[in-house]
Amino acid sequence: MLSHPLLPKLKQLRLSGIAATLDERAAQASANAIRPVDFLALLLEDELDRRQQARHDRFVRRAGFQQLKLLADFDFDAAPALDRSLVMAMANCQFVRAHENWILCGPTGVGKSHLAAAIGFEAIKLGYTVLWTSAHELLADLFAARADDSYRRKLRSIVNVDLLIIDDFGLRPVATQGAQDLYDIIQKRYERGSIILTSNRAPAEWDQVFGDALLASAALDRLTHHARITCLSGQSYRQRHRRSREESVPDVAEPQPTPQASRDGPKQMRNGDKL
Repeated sequence: MLSHPLLPKLKQLRLSGIAATLDERAAQASANAIRPVDFLALLLEDELDRRQQARHDRFVRRAGFQQLKLLADFDFDAAPALDRSLVMAMANCQFVRAHENWILCGPTGVGKSHLAAAIGFEAIKLGYTVLWTSAHELLADLFAARADDSYRRKLRSIVNVDLLIIDDFGLRPVATQGAQDLYDIIQKRYERGSIILTSNRAPAEWDQVFGDALLASAALDRLTHHARITCLSGQSYRQRHRRSREESVPDVAEPQPTPQASRDGPKQMRNGDKL
């Protein structure tokens, strides 16, 4: 393949998918008497597959997932109140096409972040652009962007993705400027882009996070207008995992002293005793 006369032309045209499979496809065409037009179709499919995979990998990197989570790894048995059919419906990302939102509430460790990231990955597989960020990092990045005049560019990158995932909203207090920035994001994405938001606080408590009841009401009104609100419950996955590990470790019995040694204590050597 290194000396194939087509290789320089394929590189010039950036057809590395065809270059990688040309020998294999040529042998396949010769062995099976494949027509030239069908041979060309196979090469083009290889190139399209390579480009699609490269695009998928690029979208995953740009999404910024803290950890890549898959829906297949979610433990539905640990969240018996969660409607599994709802989650499967969300995985087809019709809500992204409809510019709707999904709010996941519940205590720490019940799988909110896992579900949000897994649905984000499903969205990427369907060709949507995704951005994952914690609420604290999102607002901190916008605050820092004001210092180097990149605020507008940063805000556009947040507003223009197909699916914005904001994790752990309400975990930390929000400053006045942060509350305004968050409202601006929600307002600009309203009926234009989807949001998945996870929070350990119920929406009724969000005015405490914003520090401004009026701003919280306006943000919540837009966020929940076209939204599903799912409340998860159960025990923390991390704590259940810790306990299961502890239970799997066998107890090590301490050696017990013999009755004679326990009663008489260590035997003392006397003169004349043989070693």
